[in-house]
Amino acid sequence: MATISRLPITQARINLGQIARRAHNGREYFILEKDGIPVIGILPADELEDYVEMRDARVKSSIAKSANDRASGKVRPAGKLLSELKRTATRKTA
Repeated sequence: MATISRLPITQARINLGQIARRAHNGREYFILEKDGIPVIGILPADELEDYVEMRDARVKSSIAKSANDRASGKVRPAGKLLSELKRTATRKTA
């Protein structure tokens, strides 16, 4: 069962790295408060994507298209693209 922790935004700012790690690895949720009023939540990114996908048909379609593009090899990692662009630029200046 997931844990929900409440803490002030100022405390979260100081401990953001630890909170992010706990949310990602431990499936913990955080509600950040300003003057005791809950204003924002922190949860693992994959869960946020699932939530947004359920609520917005356009996002769901975009995620599905991206997954299909990745599966069919239409996209490549940014590092590989940058390397190709650098090689192309080097050839043009030579």
